[in-house]
Amino acid sequence: MYVHSVPFATPVDETAICDVLSAARVSTYITAAEGDITRAMALYGWNARVSAALMLPSHFAEVTIRNAVSEALTTVYGSRWPWNLGLQRSLPAPAGPVYSPRQDLLNTRNRESTTGGVISELKIVFWQSMFTARHDVRVWNHHILNLFPNASGPTPSDLRRRIYTDLESIRKLRNRVAHHEPILARNLGEDLNRIIELIELRSKPAGVWVRAMEDVSTLLIERP
Repeated sequence: MYVHSVPFATPVDETAICDVLSAARVSTYITAAEGDITRAMALYGWNARVSAALMLPSHFAEVTIRNAVSEALTTVYGSRWPWNLGLQRSLPAPAGPVYSPRQDLLNTRNRESTTGGVISELKIVFWQSMFTARHDVRVWNHHILNLFPNASGPTPSDLRRRIYTDLESIRKLRNRVAHHEPILARNLGEDLNRIIELIELRSKPAGVWVRAMEDVSTLLIERP
């Protein structure tokens, strides 16, 4: 297996870099390094690199899941499922400043003219919201085991709950990465395995390919 690893760069002036990053942002790393600013900067750089590396397997997990959901919705509601009134009515639409799957779909389909365009623009939380019990009768009871053929022995509802839980963990991790937050306290090896195992539920070859490409495993070994 090909593994690409870039040597860690040594900061030429840790104090100046801390000033640029802000004391509040760096404080987590200084605490983790027990006050050693040199080690704190090494941890900050490592956190940034492993965050970037996690985007590759996360990318494949999200694309895998959203395409599986789209396939299920196409079977139930047709190829123009984003514009299907039955699907629209099946989606929750909570009031107030909380995420609304129905509104997300409406907003997205107003901007996009094709199903593919809608798929690429919907938020990951939309795809996660599809793995709730409200969609069992219409969608998952009849289709989820075929769409995820490598799940060993679960009932449709068990598998649907597992995927929902995995997506919740992945979504929270991605949010921290997207906002450049520390992830060094997480069990990143467990996160990586969860991401790839989710891909493998749908496709073993895709999972093997992602395992061959990802750099997270190497970076975990190289943690300062």
